[in-house]
Amino acid sequence: MDLTPLIDVVFLLLIFFIVTSEFKKNESILNLSLPNSASTQKVLDKKDIQIEISKEEVAYKSEKITFEELKTKLELVKKDSSITVKIDKEVKYERVVKLLDILNELQLSNLLLITKENKK
Repeated sequence: MDLTPLIDVVFLLLIFFIVTSEFKKNESILNLSLPNSASTQKVLDKKDIQIEISKEEVAYKSEKITFEELKTKLELVKKDSSITVKIDKEVKYERVVKLLDILNELQLSNLLLITKENKK
């Protein structure tokens, strides 16, 4: 029995699945247009708490929630936890202040704002 055709089929299937699979580049759930910045780049840690804010929605760890639910979830977080925040450049300042008020009230101060790299 010749195994060559079977091996060829297996390799073709493997190549097909590798080429057609979609690799997840980031964990963002909201479609955000981040502002540009010339700041240095920091490598994000997977353990970081990730918050995203768009014009109408808020997401916590890739789950859409409200500000009230966000406050409830952040109450369970350790005070020294690193919090990464992605804010759409079209978001009203009022929404940003609302988030900062929640973080300040819960004494969470290790904050990292994510921006897009400014291309020169």
